[in-house]
Amino acid sequence: MRLLIAGEIWYWRGPAPFHFVTVPPAESEMIHEIASVVTYGWGMIPATVTIGATTVTTALWPKDGGYIVPIKKALQDREGVTVDDVVDIALDIDA
Repeated sequence: MRLLIAGEIWYWRGPAPFHFVTVPPAESEMIHEIASVVTYGWGMIPATVTIGATTVTTALWPKDGGYIVPIKKALQDREGVTVDDVVDIALDIDA
């Protein structure tokens, strides 16, 4: 499954700081439909994330009935993106 989304990068302080983009509701529902087939536990969904020319592997996190995309530091540095930037993301989920 390949999904193309756009969203604003936001910061979560938590026990360990992370940057995320929230997956829109329609795309979250599409992911939810295949989640039981692809999850490795705790609702985490393995995915390949591409912003610009940079691709990384990660896992989507479940949050508030939808999903959020962690934006790794390496991805931020290579693409020059940070909190409050709106980015176009290609999500590839192997279902």
